[in-house]
Amino acid sequence: MLAGAGRRGLPRAGHLCWLLCAFTLKLCEAEAPVREEKLSVSTSTSPCWLAEEFVVTEECTPCSNFQIKTTPECGSTGYVEKITCSSSKRNEFRSCRSALLEQHLFWKFEGVVVAVALVFACLVIVRQRQLDRKALEKVRKQIESI
Repeated sequence: MLAGAGRRGLPRAGHLCWLLCAFTLKLCEAEAPVREEKLSVSTSTSPCWLAEEFVVTEECTPCSNFQIKTTPECGSTGYVEKITCSSSKRNEFRSCRSALLEQHLFWKFEGVVVAVALVFACLVIVRQRQLDRKALEKVRKQIESI
């Protein structure tokens, strides 16, 4: 008998495994945290909150359509908070992550983990049943040959 002959269920499970891994990888890439870009310009054009103390005047809020087009801080996360720097008294916007958005992403991740765990648990059960059937068939053939 050829190696791998009679193992019809295994390749489909292998393809399913690769499909799930690719899907999970794509999902993780789509939800990777946005990295803040470091500014390498002179200190006069850098945000004041990098160099001095500041007070948050408006909490993290979603950007409006107008703000998304006009405020560069809205581009990375879609949320901004308004801050006032202490010594220079400048009002600026800073990109932020919303707690609601983070909670939503967390539960989405948890859902994907549970779904993947259920799929692999089903694959283990199916494979175990296949192996049990093969073992019983082998024992039956040995008993018949006596």
